[in-house]
Amino acid sequence: MKFKSLLVLTLFLLFSTLTAVAQQNSDITTFVLVRHAEKIDDSTDPDLTPQGYQRAERLAEMLQNIPFDAVYSSERIRTRETVRKIADQNGVEILSYEPHEPAEEVERLLHSNLGKTVLVSGHSNTTPFFANELLDREHFEDKFDESDYGNLLIITIDGDGESKLLHLRY
Repeated sequence: MKFKSLLVLTLFLLFSTLTAVAQQNSDITTFVLVRHAEKIDDSTDPDLTPQGYQRAERLAEMLQNIPFDAVYSSERIRTRETVRKIADQNGVEILSYEPHEPAEEVERLLHSNLGKTVLVSGHSNTTPFFANELLDREHFEDKFDESDYGNLLIITIDGDGESKLLHLRY
């Protein structure tokens, strides 16, 4: 429990700082990328497990003080349910994006969200490559392990196109 409290406090301070910097410099765009929480089975479009809903709740608690301007998800139930509460907390609808077209989608999302803070919910086989496109370099060589649901990627891109990555676990 102490670890969770410390992690939440650390994330709050980090995001508060990032938000303050972004508000002072509207040229900074911040993307927070997550993989969907635990899915109930391997069918085409499964819902989350009870543990997956708990993880989604924990994510919403961790990010509750971050003002997201937009929330994106693939069209799958599991990705949408992972970020539903965060979208509700921010009074925004969950917008769709095509995770299998990272180059085109990054260009589109960057263009429509300059200077904003954006949450993107994806998949183990798409999120790392979406991050690579945002970073404009190959940081992730492979997809995330299928059993790994705890990656939280924060990518900031300044007006000159310089990007930075903070890779956290939750």
